[in-house]
Amino acid sequence: MQRINFPHKYGGRSDQMSQREHAEDTIWWSIKSATEFAAHRRTVVLFHTNSSSLAGRPNPLLWIDNTGNVWPELRQVLESYAPERIMVNTDRDIAFAGGLHVGEMDILKEELGGRWTSRFVNVPMLAVEFVSKRVPGQMKYFEKMQETIWAMLEEAFSERVVVPGKTTTEDLQWWFREKMQEQNVSTWNQPRVKVLDPSSFPGWSGSDSIVQEGDVLHVDFGISAMSMHTDTQHLGYVLRVSQGERNVPESLLVGLKKANRMQDIVLEELQVGRTGNEVLAACNRRLEEEDIEGQIYSHPINDFAHGPGATIGFTNLPDFVPIYGELPILPGTYYSIELFARHFVPERNESLRFMLEENVFWKNDTKGWHFVRGRQERFHIVDMNRAQSHRDGADAVFIIQQR
Repeated sequence: MQRINFPHKYGGRSDQMSQREHAEDTIWWSIKSATEFAAHRRTVVLFHTNSSSLAGRPNPLLWIDNTGNVWPELRQVLESYAPERIMVNTDRDIAFAGGLHVGEMDILKEELGGRWTSRFVNVPMLAVEFVSKRVPGQMKYFEKMQETIWAMLEEAFSERVVVPGKTTTEDLQWWFREKMQEQNVSTWNQPRVKVLDPSSFPGWSGSDSIVQEGDVLHVDFGISAMSMHTDTQHLGYVLRVSQGERNVPESLLVGLKKANRMQDIVLEELQVGRTGNEVLAACNRRLEEEDIEGQIYSHPINDFAHGPGATIGFTNLPDFVPIYGELPILPGTYYSIELFARHFVPERNESLRFMLEENVFWKNDTKGWHFVRGRQERFHIVDMNRAQSHRDGADAVFIIQQR
């Protein structure tokens, strides 16, 4: 287990977790050893700031028990440490600070008695800060995960995989799943592929479409490895090669550029110490000033892909987010910059939402936020003019049609 020193600003003396196998406290997944896959029996964890009583004992103290012997030992430790406050995860609004099950609270009250349970306090930011904070050594692995997902995206939205008139969006979803298996990674967010149209939002599922020339493709998914997660949305375009088209239509490029400009604005306004709602309000003002129609719904990404920390908009809450939007932006964290720009496409006589999502990290106080790998500034292109250089025949490219 990791050793944690609580910041003095919390004024806390101890933090207690009690959970049973298959009913873990939410924060257990962020403090456990990498070789532990669950809480065994009843697992009780006590972090403390004590520096005198029982000197030399580990921090945290850990009990794994199914006999009830944990309780007299825990009472003895509390007598020795005499904490003024005991923090427990009982927050009603923030999931990462509210993982103590009702049954565990009942038995804590019964076994510890009023003397100690009267000192229970709820300090949700303790859990939020702990889970949000990134360890510097993680970045080199997170970069490799980003490189992996970009390679998947570039291959999937290309003539190596897509055959217009044959490949379906469901085929592409299964291609991503099979590719993740090949790369020995899992997913928290199943791949959702769709052909964009004016109704494609928020897009909790993919479309059921046969990919055709002239289609704009969109994917939203994330991979998971080493207790880290990505969250990415990219766009692809299928050239109308039967009509001699060689490039992505200019109006689509303008729409993508608008979404890139929105990303710039979010990173400029994503200032440490501001609340998520303050960032959102500042971004919305600038979008109005620059006459950009769009919406921002960005979130922290850490031990959980939709992680604890300040949320900047929701798809259904474009102006103000209760609870999570009132949390502060923290340094040393990762964010997923998720948004769309709406742009009218004359060739289609319709407006499309250009939905993008990229992951960023906090570098330091002077250098601020940076994209982990970069951001999409050009469409992934399906160009059947290049197909002959990749294959001997169409059936060899369409590798999943006959699964």
